Amino acid sequence: MKKQFGTDGVRGEANDKLTPALAYRVGAALTLILKKETERPLIVVGRDTRLSGDMLEGALAAGVAAYGGILLKLGIIPTPAVSCFVRECGADAGVVISASHNPFWDNGIKIFGADGRKFPDRSEDEIETLLAAEELPPACRGEKIGYVRDNPAGGRDYLDRLKKFFPLDLSGFRLVVDTANGSTSDFAPSLLRDLGAEVIAMNTDYDGVNINDHCGSTKPEAMTRKVLDTGADVGIAYDGDGDRLIMADHEGTIVDGDKAMAVMATYLKEKGELAGDRLVVTVMSNLGLKLAMEKAGIVLSETSVGDKNVMAEMDRAGAVLGGEQSGHLILSQYNPTGDGILSSLMILKIISETGKSLKELASVMTALPQRLYNITVGRRDEWSENEAVMKSVAEAEAALSGRGRILIRPSGTEPLLRVMGEGPDEEELDTILKGILAVMEQELN
Repeated sequence: MKKQFGTDGVRGEANDKLTPALAYRVGAALTLILKKETERPLIVVGRDTRLSGDMLEGALAAGVAAYGGILLKLGIIPTPAVSCFVRECGADAGVVISASHNPFWDNGIKIFGADGRKFPDRSEDEIETLLAAEELPPACRGEKIGYVRDNPAGGRDYLDRLKKFFPLDLSGFRLVVDTANGSTSDFAPSLLRDLGAEVIAMNTDYDGVNINDHCGSTKPEAMTRKVLDTGADVGIAYDGDGDRLIMADHEGTIVDGDKAMAVMATYLKEKGELAGDRLVVTVMSNLGLKLAMEKAGIVLSETSVGDKNVMAEMDRAGAVLGGEQSGHLILSQYNPTGDGILSSLMILKIISETGKSLKELASVMTALPQRLYNITVGRRDEWSENEAVMKSVAEAEAALSGRGRILIRPSGTEPLLRVMGEGPDEEELDTILKGILAVMEQELN
């Protein structure tokens, strides 16, 4: 059986891997699973600004209705807002049509459970089984057919909720805000202006194809330049669906997810609000974060990549803060999934309360030099069984001799191997990693 779900839902190029036929079957399969618990499942769906979003949303909606479900369409809305709305309206599940930080030609289907958390693996496995079947069970007929309704108020409710949690006065703040031509475009700048900030908005004119196009959290360079050009206090960059945050201080220095977590964790610990004095991170977090947290008396729990894995470990350990270096940050007392706008409000709250600049706050952590290379190879999944590749990795680890580390993992959303290294010397690190890449190129193609 070909597995459809990766680390964050079903993802692929629209009308190639991710077709309307597949979206229909996902909607149908999700509804069939939910009908084991309720006769008329209620499902909410939101999407980002991609050109293919309407097409895939329509197909998924048809699958839900054909099998007796009720679908509420929230329109273009940040991913974390769907998580909120699922819980607040008592829905049985939520769906987001988005490929997050990927280019516009990709799209995806992410699913949330009734608790607002990413759908558990066992439920995804049930959907996989139905997707692999030659035929789905017969669709509903007569009065048992479901229906679709629009509910454009979901975005407004999301913003009202954020204002309730963070009743900030941001008067005097000058903020550069890059929305990546994505789903935060109609929300983040207006919210921050309502809170009193002067907002210099970037990349808010989405057209279906410019989402994440050299902008947003994965390409924050233009945002940092704008911070310097305008004398802004803080730069803020979200990704296409609004679940990631990357910031910049007033000098244009990037504050990534690791540094943001260091700022939040030390603040919450000082306030006595960091449950168990624990922070949950992934294997991709910089060693500098570990060293800073040890110094602050904060315990780290480490998981595999993916904010679903982070949230699962937070639940297990009773933690309230976790996230990824990429900018997926989870403050579970507010929302059990990555939320870019919420995370930026938390950082702005800390700046306001402490009177310190973001540069001062982020100095709690010193990052070790880190390099990440992506390599496309024909036999991606064989890397850990290839003798020559493993020998090159062992030699690299020996060369670093406790001063750094090597991490290799397949991408969960793209046909790539990610090769990451950390160490005290950047030139040495580049040489070591390029040696591994050369062996991979030779052995795995």
